[in-house]
Amino acid sequence: MPLPLPLYLLALAVFAMGTSEFMLAGLLPDLARDLGVSVGAAGALTSAFAVGMVIGAPLMAVLARGRSGRSGLLGFVLVFLAAHVAGALTSSFGVLLASRVVAALANAGFLALALTTAIAMVPADRTARALAVLLGGTTVATVVGVPGGALLGAHAGWRAAFWAVAVLCVPAALGILRGVPAAEPSPEGPSLRAEFGVLREPGLARVLVLAALVNAATFGSFTFLAPVVTGPAGLTSSWVSAALMLFGAGSFAGVTAAGRLGDRHAGRVLAVGGPLLLVGWVALAALADRPAVLPALLFVQGALSFAVGGTLIARILYEAAGAPALAGAYATAALNVGAVVGPLLAATVLGRPTGPFLLSAGLVAAALAFAAVSGSRQR
Repeated sequence: MPLPLPLYLLALAVFAMGTSEFMLAGLLPDLARDLGVSVGAAGALTSAFAVGMVIGAPLMAVLARGRSGRSGLLGFVLVFLAAHVAGALTSSFGVLLASRVVAALANAGFLALALTTAIAMVPADRTARALAVLLGGTTVATVVGVPGGALLGAHAGWRAAFWAVAVLCVPAALGILRGVPAAEPSPEGPSLRAEFGVLREPGLARVLVLAALVNAATFGSFTFLAPVVTGPAGLTSSWVSAALMLFGAGSFAGVTAAGRLGDRHAGRVLAVGGPLLLVGWVALAALADRPAVLPALLFVQGALSFAVGGTLIARILYEAAGAPALAGAYATAALNVGAVVGPLLAATVLGRPTGPFLLSAGLVAAALAFAAVSGSRQR
């Protein structure tokens, strides 16, 4: 039985938003030069987006509570589109920074609502597959969108990349308008206080911490792949895009596999994938100076990272079933806490080129230890 078409329309919007979130890494020098700021100052655009995602997930979910899925999703996409038009037109760094915060809030709200909308579209035994389609938009962004944005920016300027993201939002908005059901949700449901109270549940708190740790490990190393490729591996800078694409291709394969296995075998995916993820980060740190091995390891780590991470997202939504309006926000916030903290921690160990890989190994080891201890206490 095929999955509903609206899921793929939501994934298109997630692809556009994921491209926007990650594409600045290749645009900062050109952008900084054009707006008359330092590259370091321009880097605040990335931090502002990430922080906006963390804060925006619960805030936007609360604002969208009680609205239909279609109206909320459409509103977030249109705000995201408008923020990118404003960013493409402005010559003020302050306005651009504000537009990134607005875009992040819209992205967070959209993803939080899209997660809960996606699982409402399918039977309970197909939840993981539905989430895999949705998160596939993010992984495809790392494979196609981010390198494409960097290439477009290099040839047509950073503003062209912003315009491209805005254009991608148009078919996504039309698809949501025509494909997502307009029916209003039932007014009956848990109070807002009760939905926040779900956070006190040990099972939910446990999986939120695990998701944040695994995602911190993923983005801590993903953010700093370039120094490894051009340093220990001894490859030219032209290989950086290839390395990012390999990791992204692996992430797409991993989230797809998790979607097929997660509904019936989530425990096995986590029990097997978690230790393998730890071994993989250690192997990358040890073998980073071997260019013949590095590409295969990057693909495998991308697959393992997103297989485990995608399964944890499904577990968050399951554990937060008592908070139907905020469950997606909890998942979004946990993942973006990892996306913020991971690179910040990795930046402190760059004195050693393979430091981010060792840090990622440590974060996964901490997740495994926490899972073992907290699981024992719950039993």
